[in-house]
Amino acid sequence: MTNEDAKVIPVRVALRCRPLVPKEINEGCQCCLTFVPGEPQVIVGTEKAFTYDYVFDPTAEQEEVFNTAVSSLLNGLFKGYHATVLAYGQTGSGKTFSMGGTYTSAQENDPSVGVIPRVIQRIFKERESRTDCEFSLAVSYLEIYNEDILDLLCASKDKPSLSIREDPKEGIKIVGLTEKQVFSAYEMVGCLELGNSARTVGSTAMNAASSRSHAIFTITLEQRRGTDKVDSVVSKLHLVDLAGSERQKKTKAEGDRLKEGISINRGLLSLGNVISALGDESKKNAFVPYRDSKLTRLLQDSLGGNSHTLMIACISPADSNMEETINTLRYC
Repeated sequence: MTNEDAKVIPVRVALRCRPLVPKEINEGCQCCLTFVPGEPQVIVGTEKAFTYDYVFDPTAEQEEVFNTAVSSLLNGLFKGYHATVLAYGQTGSGKTFSMGGTYTSAQENDPSVGVIPRVIQRIFKERESRTDCEFSLAVSYLEIYNEDILDLLCASKDKPSLSIREDPKEGIKIVGLTEKQVFSAYEMVGCLELGNSARTVGSTAMNAASSRSHAIFTITLEQRRGTDKVDSVVSKLHLVDLAGSERQKKTKAEGDRLKEGISINRGLLSLGNVISALGDESKKNAFVPYRDSKLTRLLQDSLGGNSHTLMIACISPADSNMEETINTLRYC
């Protein structure tokens, strides 16, 4: 381990601002953000400045986000580090777009595809170039809806809620979760499409097909090296599309939607607490509250320890969303 490796920041934050959407333009919204040229900094209104590891303004293309922020995590994955990419932000700020959570294989060479399809392409490219080791790849895809864990690759319509067990050797296990071995990018994309179509979406005032659950697409990479391929290194990549973080009065939620909102916010709150406990140098050996929600429990192996995490914070530039935007900026 060189000095440089030791100094890796376990959690990095990329801020991504989408362009104004037609609905906002029609309502006469103005852009309330200023991006500081050459600096990863954004200014809200006239006074508040926020700085992150990376800042992508509304002109940034998907490819730039991937190459700048995600690519280095994949290099770590091949070295045996776990990695997690999370998309956070209010409903309609571009999380699912950034992650590629509505991707279908028809969009294969479209420049607008998000993180997950790009990751899949890259992993299989890398596999071809490494002849010295055997790769095996498996994927699983789940959602956390109202604190229940549902298997998105499960064929039956009524998905049973799954439970989490902790295995002293293998870490966190989800009992009964489908883990599908895949041999080609095409097959892996098939799993992504299948799961995307099974996600729980519901209409709120802010977004007609709002993701009402946290979705976690996990790729497990096992590399076997050596003469008889016995040295095995297993690393996991979690790609997480979190549900929206907005206030109830903004989505006008009631009944089921409101109940969903409450458990969504509980997961996000505990995620924030876990990440700040991990990122705070002064609390080196402090207690990290992984058990506060299913979300943090599932990601326990991949937040902290020998893993790298990227949070993509998605925001809307519209002044009508300024309060939510500031909440996202503060959270991150």
